[in-house]
Amino acid sequence: MNINVSDINLNELFFNSSKNLLNLSMIALGSLIFILGLNGILVPHGFLSGGVVGLSILIHYLVPVIGVGAVYFLLNLPLVFLGWFNISRRFMIYTLFGTVFFSVLAATFYPQLPEIQDPILAALSGGVICGTGAGLILRSLGSAGGTDIIAVYLYNKFGLRIGLVTFSLSAVILLAGAFLYDLQMTLYSLIYLFTQGKITDAIMVGFNQRKTLMVVSDHVQTIAQKMVENGRTATFFKGVGAYSGNERNVLYTVANFIELAQMKDYIFKLDPEAFVVVYDTLEIMGKRYGTGRIF
Repeated sequence: MNINVSDINLNELFFNSSKNLLNLSMIALGSLIFILGLNGILVPHGFLSGGVVGLSILIHYLVPVIGVGAVYFLLNLPLVFLGWFNISRRFMIYTLFGTVFFSVLAATFYPQLPEIQDPILAALSGGVICGTGAGLILRSLGSAGGTDIIAVYLYNKFGLRIGLVTFSLSAVILLAGAFLYDLQMTLYSLIYLFTQGKITDAIMVGFNQRKTLMVVSDHVQTIAQKMVENGRTATFFKGVGAYSGNERNVLYTVANFIELAQMKDYIFKLDPEAFVVVYDTLEIMGKRYGTGRIF
C-alpha cells in the first residue's frame, strides 16, 4: 500500500494520540529489553540470532572492530527504503523510529548482567529476555526494522507467510554461522531461538488467549440463557444430526481459563448428555472481548 507523505500529519501521528504514544513506548521498551539480552547475554557468550540481528552479530564476530549496532543500522538502510515505497507509511514511520532507537541502544548500552557459566542456561535466559522484548515490539504498530520489513514486504508482494519468511532467513544465518563461525555455538543458538520464539508468541497472544466451546445439546437455549445471566455471550449455529437427521442449534462461545471450568460445570448440570468440544483460540478481538493486539 503506497501512501503519499503529505497524507500523514506527523504531529497528529506522534503527539496528539495516546495510542500512538503507547506504541512508541512499547517499541522503545521492547528494544531496551531486547538489547539487555543481546549485549548482556548473546554477544558475551558468542551466540547467534536470526534475521538481520543475527547477520549483524555474525559480521561483528568475523570483524570485531565493527559493532553490532552500526552493522544493524547500515543493513537496515536499504530495507527502510524498500519499505517506505512498498509498505504502509505509518508502519514505516514507527519502524524508522524503532530502527534508530534499537541501533543506538545496541551501540551504546552494554549491561553487566550476573555471569552465567552454563551455555544452555545462558541460551535459555537470553531467549526469555529477547523474546519478551521482541514480543513487546511486535505488539506495536511498527517494528525495530530488519526481518520484519522483509517479511511484510514479501507477504504484501507475493503472499508469502511471515512466519515462513522469518524462519527461512534465520535458517540461512544459522547455516552461515555454522560454516563461517562456530558449529557448537550455532547449536546452542538454536536453544536461544526456540525459547525466544515461544516467549514472543506468549507475549503477543498469551494475554488474550481464550478457549472456544461448541455445545451440542437439546437444551442449548437454557444453557445460553444461563451464560447471558453470567455476563457471557453466545451464538447459535444451525446443525443437522447425521444419524437422526433432526435439526438443532449448536451453541458457540468463548471463555477464559477461569470461566471455562464454571461453564462446563453448569452445562453438564443442565444437560448431563451434552456434547461439548473445547479447543484453543489464540486471540479474540472485538468490542465484547477487547481489542486484542494493538497493531
